[in-house]
Amino acid sequence: MDCLLTGIVAGLDEAGRGPLAGPVISSCIAWQGLPAVRAPVNDSKLLSEQQRESLFPWIVTNAYRVGVGLATPREIEELNIHNATLLSMKRAIKAARTPTDLILVDGLFAVPSYPNCKTLVKGDRKCFFIACASIVAKVVRDNIMKGYDDLYPQYLFKKNKGYPTEEHKEAIRTHGPSPIHRKTFRGVKEVVDANLDLKIE
Repeated sequence: MDCLLTGIVAGLDEAGRGPLAGPVISSCIAWQGLPAVRAPVNDSKLLSEQQRESLFPWIVTNAYRVGVGLATPREIEELNIHNATLLSMKRAIKAARTPTDLILVDGLFAVPSYPNCKTLVKGDRKCFFIACASIVAKVVRDNIMKGYDDLYPQYLFKKNKGYPTEEHKEAIRTHGPSPIHRKTFRGVKEVVDANLDLKIE
């Protein structure tokens, strides 16, 4: 889990590529080298919600800089999820407001216009810096979706966080998509198209 690096190193990761609703969130967590005492971070998907919520304040308190960026459902529709994710990552880097010697990005794709980006497949499981970014992005996004649950309780966002569970897909078929649904995603697009066909008829 250790990336033995010096200087200002940032981890960069996203949460929310797969859901049918809500934004995609990225976080850029910059550190001045590895901290002397490290919390037991890991890929956010391997941690329970309680573990993520417990680690979140430690990361935010101990990191040198924290930046969060998002791309909206409309941007996801217009750009596609890949390009919208890269946009959210650019915004997270800018939000961190610090020059970095290296940005370690989870996955295969570096962020355009940032030559100091280095990709690392499954980096959230291999590298402390990326694992921290993974946790912050996930916690921030989950909290956003819990807030949307108050506005649109019929979709059970507090429970599913926008992911395509059977309950969620049934709610879309019953109530139609909400303003935060991604209308180009399978599971939502079919309902949108069916409603358009009804209007045309």
